[in-house]
Amino acid sequence: MPLISNTKSWKALQQHAASGIPHLRQLMEDGKRVDAMNATFEGIFFDYSRQCATEKTMELLYELAEEAGVIAKFKEMASGKHINSTEDRAVMHMALRSSPSDTFEVDGKDVVKPVHEVLAKIKAFSDKVRKGEWKGATGKAITNVVAIGIGGSYLGAEFVAEALSTGPAAKYAEGRQLRFLANVDPVAVERALRGLDPETTIAVVISKTFTTAETMLNARTVRKWIVSNLGEEAVPLHMIACSASPDKVKAFGINPDNMFTFWSWVGGRYSVSSAVGIMPLSLHYGFETCAEFLKGARSVDRHLLTAPPRQNLPLLMGLLGVWNSSFLGHATRAIACYAQGMLKFAPHIQQVDMESNGKGVTIDGEKLPFEAGEINFGEPGTNGQHSFYQLFHQGRVVPMDFIGFVKSNHAIDNTKSGEVVSNHDELMSNYFAQPDALAYGKGPAELKEEGVPEPLVSHKTFPGNRPSNMLLINECTPYTVGQTLALYEHRTGVQGFIWGINSFDQFGVELGKVLGKKVT
Repeated sequence: MPLISNTKSWKALQQHAASGIPHLRQLMEDGKRVDAMNATFEGIFFDYSRQCATEKTMELLYELAEEAGVIAKFKEMASGKHINSTEDRAVMHMALRSSPSDTFEVDGKDVVKPVHEVLAKIKAFSDKVRKGEWKGATGKAITNVVAIGIGGSYLGAEFVAEALSTGPAAKYAEGRQLRFLANVDPVAVERALRGLDPETTIAVVISKTFTTAETMLNARTVRKWIVSNLGEEAVPLHMIACSASPDKVKAFGINPDNMFTFWSWVGGRYSVSSAVGIMPLSLHYGFETCAEFLKGARSVDRHLLTAPPRQNLPLLMGLLGVWNSSFLGHATRAIACYAQGMLKFAPHIQQVDMESNGKGVTIDGEKLPFEAGEINFGEPGTNGQHSFYQLFHQGRVVPMDFIGFVKSNHAIDNTKSGEVVSNHDELMSNYFAQPDALAYGKGPAELKEEGVPEPLVSHKTFPGNRPSNMLLINECTPYTVGQTLALYEHRTGVQGFIWGINSFDQFGVELGKVLGKKVT
């Protein structure tokens, strides 16, 4: 497989970038360009007009995607081909949110039926718990869930749990608690169990192999907590597993009938759509809520595979990421969700993107002559504005994604009591203002007109020309949360396919584990 950097389309983009892109102040004056640089899908509005890109830039990026075979590679993924060649595995997280009528196969075997068998098992068990039919050791109903897992076994589920904690799904979790235990730090254990009654608590141990060091140490610690309070016989009633290792699950004391499986073709950071996420989330919010989440993700999967390039949201997002990183030299990227419920989205996408695309060689093992991957970080707006936006406005150029929702999940109208704007309107005013401030900046002439003293002009100058995307979604619901997750999962795939790397292994994670065992 030839290096993408040796292709005609890559070199054309290099020349295009070197020729200079006009300042965003000038680009934003072109109404035709602004009108062209957006796309919509099922009410999601994606505006990329504030990218340092012209219509020619986009044409060249489409040519790059075509030459790299991006959509063809996604179709290979969906076909069950072992595109994770270093581990000889298929990559089938799209199958996890398939409808029963869809066709997904791995090694010639249908995987849709087993996926839905596991989902049916999750529904049956979670319904039983939520209805109070599943009793703890003392006969009390279960109302508290502690999900024990690390990395991909918790980040995605925690993001979804927080995103749904207000809005239409929240009523289904009334009187219940869902906590996550990931860090092996004993303080994390104390925080996860603080105030919980073991009689009404169930722990979900999430580990494919049931050997993950941090997870199993935490699981044994929680097991001791259960046994010391309720006795050894309580373990099967208060602990279940998401795993692919029934023998180890049984040896731990968990009934293998209460093991909810997932498969080798499910990567950890892409596993929130599997039992890893759906089991604890169903216990907390109910299976119907999770079904809507899966349905939303499925809608984007289908959009990715069928939409034309100019309307294909994940493709556009990935292409602009490659443009900013590989051609404009921006090594970082920030996510700003103007919705407090999305506070765990950036940490999840950190793992999805950085663990996937943090690679230094091609899928064939050849050293890359360029750097792949970006450093991802973020914080909900407006918190981030009072934290790191200073750097963005007057220091380094950091491309940004702004995510906002038209409707609030907890509307407060204080205008009747004298406030000028409602809370949500204030929030969204900032959502709309920040991309413009980053794009346009503020020059010395404007400052002098405002009467700013000469010694302060340079200090108050904002260069502008900072690129950003805007995603505007109607409301934060289980369906749109699933859509948002899938958009970013596939954005990562787009970039990996263009760079020619394997976005689905993670050997960099293993070295520290090995060295850690030597230290202990």
